[in-house]
Amino acid sequence: MTVWVDADACPRAIRDIIVRAAQRREIETIFVANHYIPLQKSRYVSSMSVPQGFDKADKLIEERSVKNDLVITADVPLAAAVIENDAVAINPRGKEYDKENIKGLLANRDLSEELRSQGNISSGPPAINQTNIRDFSNSLDRYITKFKSGS
Repeated sequence: MTVWVDADACPRAIRDIIVRAAQRREIETIFVANHYIPLQKSRYVSSMSVPQGFDKADKLIEERSVKNDLVITADVPLAAAVIENDAVAINPRGKEYDKENIKGLLANRDLSEELRSQGNISSGPPAINQTNIRDFSNSLDRYITKFKSGS
């Protein structure tokens, strides 16, 4: 199992949780971004830089993720793609994407994008809060525990 992190927009608090979990549970974790991501040195944690450009990090994660890998992303199309690879995806707020909910989430994303382009909405999701951080930490721990136990 590898944990892939779509790191371009990953909040620092979430990044710190991921690094601590990787070290504690000895899980290979790769942060992928089109800019430098400062990370604590660890034999389990690394980063990959991709060239500037639309969805370059997403494409790399999509191409390299395999069954049972965990992808952490807020990008719904990336989540849909890695689910097709039989990987698991969760967002930085702890919500798991799966084959049952991904189509609805893609539709909501497309609707929000359309409303934004028409000027009907101008903001994104609210800032991450302590509840989101706790939910993410719990989701991450649940998946790693499930994987490590072979369930």
